[in-house]
Amino acid sequence: MDLEAAGGAAAAQGKRWRGESWRATLLLAYQSLGVVYGDVATSPLYVYKSAFAGDDIKHSAGNEEIYGVLSFVFWTLTLITLVKYVLIVLRADDGGEGGTFALYSLICRHVRAGLLPGGGTRDELMEEEKVTRRRGERPVSRVRSVLEKYRVLQRLLLLFALLGTCMVIGDGVLTPAVSVFSAVSGLELSMEKEQHKYIELPVACAILICLFALQHYGTHKVGFLFAPIVCIWLLCISAIGLYNIIHWDHHVYRALSPYYMYQFLKKTQTGGWMSLGGILLCVTGSEAMYADLGHFSQSSIQIAFISVVYPALVLAYMGQAAFISQHHNFESSYHIGFYVSVPESLRWPVLVIAILAAVVGSQAIITGTFSIIKQCSSLSCFPGVKIVHTSSTVHGQIYIPEINWMLMVLCLAVTIGFRDTKHLANAQGLAVITVMLVTTCLMSLVIVLCWNKNIFLAIGFLLFFGTIEVLYFSASLVKFHEGAWVPITLSFIFMVVMCVWHYGTIKKYEFDVQNKVSVNWLLNLGPSLGIVRVRGIGLIHTELMSGIPAIFSHFVTNLPAFHQVLVFLCVKSVPVPHVQPEERFLVGRIGPKEYRLYRVIVRYGYRDVQKDDLEFEKELVSNIAEFIRSTGECDKNGFVEDTDKPSDKLSPISTGIPLWEEDGDLDASASPHKEIDPQNIAPKRKKARFMIPKSAQVDSEVRRELQELMDAREAGMSFILGHSYMKAKSGSSFIKRIVINFFYEFLRKNSRGPSYAANIPHASTLEVGMVYQV
Repeated sequence: MDLEAAGGAAAAQGKRWRGESWRATLLLAYQSLGVVYGDVATSPLYVYKSAFAGDDIKHSAGNEEIYGVLSFVFWTLTLITLVKYVLIVLRADDGGEGGTFALYSLICRHVRAGLLPGGGTRDELMEEEKVTRRRGERPVSRVRSVLEKYRVLQRLLLLFALLGTCMVIGDGVLTPAVSVFSAVSGLELSMEKEQHKYIELPVACAILICLFALQHYGTHKVGFLFAPIVCIWLLCISAIGLYNIIHWDHHVYRALSPYYMYQFLKKTQTGGWMSLGGILLCVTGSEAMYADLGHFSQSSIQIAFISVVYPALVLAYMGQAAFISQHHNFESSYHIGFYVSVPESLRWPVLVIAILAAVVGSQAIITGTFSIIKQCSSLSCFPGVKIVHTSSTVHGQIYIPEINWMLMVLCLAVTIGFRDTKHLANAQGLAVITVMLVTTCLMSLVIVLCWNKNIFLAIGFLLFFGTIEVLYFSASLVKFHEGAWVPITLSFIFMVVMCVWHYGTIKKYEFDVQNKVSVNWLLNLGPSLGIVRVRGIGLIHTELMSGIPAIFSHFVTNLPAFHQVLVFLCVKSVPVPHVQPEERFLVGRIGPKEYRLYRVIVRYGYRDVQKDDLEFEKELVSNIAEFIRSTGECDKNGFVEDTDKPSDKLSPISTGIPLWEEDGDLDASASPHKEIDPQNIAPKRKKARFMIPKSAQVDSEVRRELQELMDAREAGMSFILGHSYMKAKSGSSFIKRIVINFFYEFLRKNSRGPSYAANIPHASTLEVGMVYQV
């Protein structure tokens, strides 16, 4: 009976756990409606209007055009958004994160194809990938070896990822303009034409200005409003769609047959092909859905789309087609759209809901643009920008002031410049389909290299979805003079900025590596390093993970004194979303123990939030102290040689020795630890204590080294930053001189320094200038 009772209790607990898990997933699914699906949910506002804009196709009495457009919309939404993104691409998460750059970092972690400085640590962070690499050797090894062998393929892979990233940024400019302008265009059916002409543009611009002006509050401030707005909007368009189907044409479901796509192209021919540039807008927001994967779980996004968003969108498109199929007396093809299918008595309430939904959709893509800029900046592919974290619980909710105001200016410029949905939609369509093409190509590599599937499966994926997207891409590209030039121009500008910054960063890193000082030079100086050692800790920031940076020799050559404890600190952004706290710090020793020189590598993922200066200083000293204690027994000879392979000599420190810092004395009796307390020293403003467990065995030599570290901590910490000026070497090509001397230097002077440098107190900072001849 006891066993039965225990079994019943375990079953009940398991059932209760599963119930809680499902409740959490359903709650995430509800919240994702407001953050992820605002963009794709507002696409019914402008898809039909964009498809029938211009002279490409005309709405005829036979309804072949409207039924053909509906069939294309249904199958594009089903194949691209549902099958490709929701069922396949969402599985390719990079530690829970999605997006174009996440796919690139996922590939680089499985293949030695990364071009980013210091990327070698990614193998240490992802040990489990070694097991995966042993599977499927025969088909996978050929693809991997080719990619690892040819540097030009690695550069093309990076350029391809940057192209998709630039198009996402362009989408961040165009989506708010298209969504808001399309929502406001409903005013044209509710007021006189003369009034509408003077009201529509100012209202759209005012909404856009308010939208960007409120970004600094963060999405979490109004997050609870987002999901209800999108839910009401989806309920509204599905109800109106169902009403139109029943009232106007209940046989419209027949148009879902692929046969109507054939009839459509057969009748319209070139015009029908060109109209695909407007039809593809039905899948806008699909890439944003994948990019926002880090905020939610894969299952929650799938549940929300399959059960709510997809049925609502299908009903909305079918309802619009049913209404249009029974009306052929439109004033112009420009009036074929969403608002004509809304009953007249509901237009004003629907207009208000549509504007709110457009704002929500715009908010999602703006936040996604901030996130992707942060990823690029963390991986040395974009100049440094100020990143403000607007939420203490959600990593992805950030605000970048410079990017925000730049997006606002560009968004207002394209809105005022075009003044109609047609040109804006053409521009957005090219940006959307280009990102999708990039995702398809990168995804085919993920199938082979990361999932270790058969290469023919990857080729099938590439050919099937690539053919569909190339068809839409060609239809968008032919409208270059009708607005499609905007994303090409924007992406070209951003691509130049990213490539110049990445090239300059690589050259700077190579200069550091080539000019680093050998350990033998350091040993020849003796324990005093040939200079006076003063009390305190000196933190020397460097990009090198091994060797002595040239800036140190430059410093000691010109100044006669340095600190008693020197720490060469390397802060690295690695191509993974998050680094676990126990894997963040790598600590090692340079030279003999009496030199008191340490190397610390601190690793952050591209989604991690770096700590403020005071908390970071304490954690840094605690981890060095733990390294001293843990290596005290092992290092009998007192010397650890620093080599060019830092991972062989650096020790990961999971938890540092607790460090207590107070203005007054500590009560030793209140603590279960024994203290290492300085003897016969004058009182200081700040007292520092390492709290070592009583069970720990600490010999006199380790105690003395910890004592010196504690004394140095009490004396204070100074930060030595290198301030580099880049110049092309004499004899360099003209293009290289232009890129380094002008473009890169202009970007460096007008960008922010490393994120850790922004948190360093200015009173404790010393900058050492050097000219880099690259």
